[in-house]
Amino acid sequence: MIVHEPVLLAECLELLVPPAGGALMVDATLGQAGHAEAFLERWPDLALVGVDADAASLETARARLARFGDRVELVNAWFAAFFAAWSRERAPDLVLFDLGISRFHYEMSGRGFSFDRDEPLDMRLSADLPASAADLVNGGDAAELADILFRYGGERYARLIAARILRERAREPIATSARLADVIRGAVPASYRHGRIHPATRSFQALRIAVNRELEQLDRGLASAFHVLAPGGRIGVISFHSLEDGAVKRFFRERSRDCTCPPEFPVCRCGGRRELRLVTPKAVAPGDAEIGRNPAARSAKLRVAEKEAA
Repeated sequence: MIVHEPVLLAECLELLVPPAGGALMVDATLGQAGHAEAFLERWPDLALVGVDADAASLETARARLARFGDRVELVNAWFAAFFAAWSRERAPDLVLFDLGISRFHYEMSGRGFSFDRDEPLDMRLSADLPASAADLVNGGDAAELADILFRYGGERYARLIAARILRERAREPIATSARLADVIRGAVPASYRHGRIHPATRSFQALRIAVNRELEQLDRGLASAFHVLAPGGRIGVISFHSLEDGAVKRFFRERSRDCTCPPEFPVCRCGGRRELRLVTPKAVAPGDAEIGRNPAARSAKLRVAEKEAA
């Protein structure tokens, strides 16, 4: 069942145009294949490799893309490992990352991603990960938990929440998403409890990022993907929070500079040459119409860069 609507789809199709004559695209976060399907429909000579760590998402995508036949290859893998092990003769002309998780994970995975559901507190995108969210919540000390909540979620009440988690788990392990949400709700001040967003929003985000090592995956994946990208090829990244967007912005900025010498050097000594050109000097955000149709798109940002020709 398809429940996820691809964000910034029109902008991706406009900015990630494949070269004529048959191109290769890697959708590094295939999900439910909304972006992939649109690209395959728009360009009939495009071949696509779809990569996803979540086997359940991949099966949904397989059914959705079956009509494209041998133009599509699906790979169950973490994108960082996939690009690091690249040994294909043909380099990709386009790479797309749509970061974060989809509505499928919140609504259908049964893994505790949503604080609105009573599900096992897992949050792993792939079963090959060693620790679930329940393992972190029930195993970490107060300082470790507070650091995760603040670092990855920007949670201002991280210490209060961590302290309440330790008290509650001493009575009984916190095993479900609903119980964790209740613990967080009880830990924060009333004004925060009834604020604009659910009081567990940032904590659940932080735990998901920590469990799946998302920022580590992103740093490694960007570097490896850019390394294998064909000269003149383009890489696009859709991010949904400031930590992701900051990592993408830094990566693109560093590789778009000719000189990397310290500013106090009067003359360039590094002899550097830029490796990419910024196609989007500023991040592209969704318009009001898309946000009205799909509120989940409101925090999305798209950045695109082009690899310099050899």
